[in-house]
Amino acid sequence: MNQQKPEIEVLKSKAGTYPSNFQRYVDEVKEDDLKTAFKNQMPAAEIFLQSISEELSKRKYAEGKWTIKEILQHIIDAERIFGYRALCFARKEKHTLPSFDENEYSVNSNANDRAWAELIEEFSAIRKTTEYLYNSFSSQAINVTGKAGDYTMGVSTLGFVIVGHLNHHIRIIQERYIGV
Repeated sequence: MNQQKPEIEVLKSKAGTYPSNFQRYVDEVKEDDLKTAFKNQMPAAEIFLQSISEELSKRKYAEGKWTIKEILQHIIDAERIFGYRALCFARKEKHTLPSFDENEYSVNSNANDRAWAELIEEFSAIRKTTEYLYNSFSSQAINVTGKAGDYTMGVSTLGFVIVGHLNHHIRIIQERYIGV
């Protein structure tokens, strides 16, 4: 007989420890429940990303700024890193995880050499695995904290950061790159 794991409610209002510079991402999530936030975000995000042409994806809004392709690659990289951190913390990793320099990652990403459609497909795949990861966590694991760089952060909070980080960058693309 197939046993269903009970649903775990992960509420933003109960999100644990995180540094103040991540508050802006948590604030970008309008839903209070993480599972609902993941579920609600993807259809609109995919439609928005698919509305951007290959040509537009190469746009920078100012010298020295990232292209839209580089932003999406950054979102992919950050989601992988935040998901890995959540996994490590949930499994009670004792070592401090390394921080990452988003600008150095961008310089070395080769995002502008990739097809826009491929980046969207990769993002969708990464998000699906992130959702599977969060669905696998027990109520104990979702409440664990761990250390990355010089800060402590909770597994549940990382989920809200992942959702909010995407919302933040979609808003930036809309406001600064395409003027929506």
